[in-house]
Amino acid sequence: MTLRTEEKSVKFEFVLKSLLAGGVAGMFSKTTVAPLDRIKILLQAHSTHYKHLGVFSGLKEIIKREKFFALYKGNGAQMVRIFPYAATQFTTFELYKKWSAVLLGPNSHIGKFLAGSSAGVTAVLFTYPLDTIRARLAFQVAGEHVYTGIVHTGLCMYQQEGGFRALYRGFVPTICGMIPYAGFSFYCFEMMKYCCMKYVPQYTCSPCSRNTGGLVLSLPAKLLCGGLAGAVAQSFSYPMDVTRRRMQLAMMSPETQKFAMGMVKTLVLIYKDNGMVKGLYRGMSINYIRAIPMVAVSFTTYELMKQALQLDTGMKI
Repeated sequence: MTLRTEEKSVKFEFVLKSLLAGGVAGMFSKTTVAPLDRIKILLQAHSTHYKHLGVFSGLKEIIKREKFFALYKGNGAQMVRIFPYAATQFTTFELYKKWSAVLLGPNSHIGKFLAGSSAGVTAVLFTYPLDTIRARLAFQVAGEHVYTGIVHTGLCMYQQEGGFRALYRGFVPTICGMIPYAGFSFYCFEMMKYCCMKYVPQYTCSPCSRNTGGLVLSLPAKLLCGGLAGAVAQSFSYPMDVTRRRMQLAMMSPETQKFAMGMVKTLVLIYKDNGMVKGLYRGMSINYIRAIPMVAVSFTTYELMKQALQLDTGMKI
């Protein structure tokens, strides 16, 4: 085996392992917060049955009205979407991070942010239709079902709402929200991981000879870094998330069809109808409750999977 062939084999193995680690991390994190994801969608889109309720009263009402497993409605479509999404996001981040280190230097702050943003945009580009389908399924209430499953939802949208354009409705605000969300998520996690390893390794790290720097973050430190990264990222990107959901669910009822328009018009209409707090930041409290454990579990699982697959989780200090 030549040196070049051996290098290609190592790179291919790295990509495969990263894809597996990222996909598993995404599935674990999304399943952890699936009930909160569903009530968030119902509140964001002002569901007739739930818009007057809060987070916990809404969860109780779902169980009462639709039974316990209704908390996980749409999670099947979410799993179909999230494995390739998270696999693509984490793997491309590793690749973009290496390229940015060459172009901008290994300690470039903007390089880390751009690597995270680019990874998020790449993942969304490939998996967005499944997110739209999942939102439609999660928005349905027992007794008022329009769709019967993932394939049926996709076909109905394609045939009745304008082809592929319907499956990508809300794509522009998603990208606008993803740039700060993924950028800050990865940047904050990387920086907090760096600070833990450099300044307080005695409290946050364990020795690991296989890693660069000879250290690995402890489980509590991984969760803490991931949770804080999620909180920061959500604060910047949430209005775009609300806009995206309104556009995705616009054709579900006659009252909401006014949101089947461009991103800016939808954003302005939400603000005019409900203001900043009750409109663009509606459901933000549940989003913090949901996002902090979700991102914490996601980064933690990814780091643990990398350790299990013997990928380097360390960094130069």
